[in-house]
This record gives sequence, C-alpha cells and structure tokens, in this order.
Amino acid sequence: MGNEHLLASLEGHVLSLKLNRPESLNSFSPQMIQGLINALEEARSSEDVRVITISGAGRSFSAGGDVKTMGETTPGVIYDHIGKLNQLIKLMKEVEKPIIAVVHGFAAGAGFNLALACDLILAANDSKFVLSFSQVGLISDGGGLFFLPRLIGTHRAKELLFNAEPIDAAYAHSLGIVNRIYPLEELEAGAMQYAQRLANGPIKAYGMIKKIADQSLVSSLDEILEQERITQAMVVTTEDHQEGVQAFKEKRKPVFKGK
Repeated sequence: MGNEHLLASLEGHVLSLKLNRPESLNSFSPQMIQGLINALEEARSSEDVRVITISGAGRSFSAGGDVKTMGETTPGVIYDHIGKLNQLIKLMKEVEKPIIAVVHGFAAGAGFNLALACDLILAANDSKFVLSFSQVGLISDGGGLFFLPRLIGTHRAKELLFNAEPIDAAYAHSLGIVNRIYPLEELEAGAMQYAQRLANGPIKAYGMIKKIADQSLVSSLDEILEQERITQAMVVTTEDHQEGVQAFKEKRKPVFKGK
C-alpha cells in the first residue's frame, strides 16, 4: 500500500498515511502522489478501513510542490503532474469514508490544498498555513481555488492567495479551516483518538453525509432535498441504523459495524 515516500499503517479501523520526504518538508513527488492514489483505492473497498488520516513525517505536514525543481520543467510535464494530482483530489472526495488531515509545522501551497481536500483538519498549535503560489508567480492548484472560497468566502480566499502570508493555527481555526487544535506533543495521540471515535461510528451514514455535503457545494436546494430523501430511504435498511435504534431503546451505547 505504501512506498518509500508514503508510509501506511492500520490501527484498529484507522488507516494512517504519512507523507515521507522529511528532508524536503514532504514536498510532493510522483511516487508520493501515486502512493496516495493506490492507498485510497484499496481503502475505499476495504471493510477493515473505516477512517483515513494523512500526516507528514519530520518537521512539517507538507511544503507542497518541490521548489527545487521549479523552473526546470516544461508546460507538458506540469500539465501531466497536475493531472495526476487532480486524480488524487477527486478520489479523496469519492472515497465515502472520513479523511482527516493531521497537520503540524507548515502546510504550504499544494500541501495546504491537500489538507483542504480532506473532510476534517486537526492541527498542532505550531501549524502555519500558507498559499505560497503567488510568491513564485503561480496560481493555486490541487483544488485550492475550489475548496477555499467555498469554505471562507471569496474575499478572504483572495487575500490569502494574493498575499501568500502564513496564518497560524488559531487564525485558521477562526476562519473555519481548522476543526481542532492540539498542543504539538499531543497531536498524534489526540488525532488517533478522534479518528478511532469516528471509526466506531456509523460509517455508512458518514459516507452518505460526506457525499451529499460535498454535492451541496454545486447543487440546488431541490437537488439536495431529493438526494436526502432517496438516501435516507436506503440508510434505514442498514444494520447500523437498526443497532442505533435498539441501543437507544435499551439505553446503551451502540456497537456499529459499518454495515
């Protein structure tokens, strides 16, 4: 599932994917992107995987594109590279399981956008988020121009994109980018505890929530209402729903199986 640029481990029902190019602050490589694609393709159909986390080895989450190789490539190579990155981003939204970004240090450029493509962001209090593209005369890629304006509004998004100035975890939380903040030394354990709690929940329902919430960004109210109606009629047939109702009646904690 993993490779030398991506470490993978399964704990309980949580698949942990760790970007592993610490010498370059986990800047993206073709091997890393393909590793993420392969891991997510396997995870989407695995009953053993209910929640996925993405984190970074070393001092930071990810610096995004490798600045050392910029200026040494061709438009065709960039076009193909971003095509592969786009494949990853779309797959992240298609996988009907929660994906959590676990961020420390810098989440810069496409690394920031990789975190935005996740369903939740848990961050260390030392985290810095920066859309650094304009510093080198580029536009944002990796879905940032889709996700960020919808998350914080176009004016604030443009400010972050134009100025390319780092923002800290507290400000990112105030904007609605970050869900929770942890002391750095507690991030890994706190994120795993959070992920395990989700993994013990009704994963089928979570998958439907993710799918419809994402569709709401580009759909009308009528379309979402109908999707809710159709989906709810299906979800009531799941074992998890029956278990939830039975547990409520028996005044006990439900034991969901993701079925």
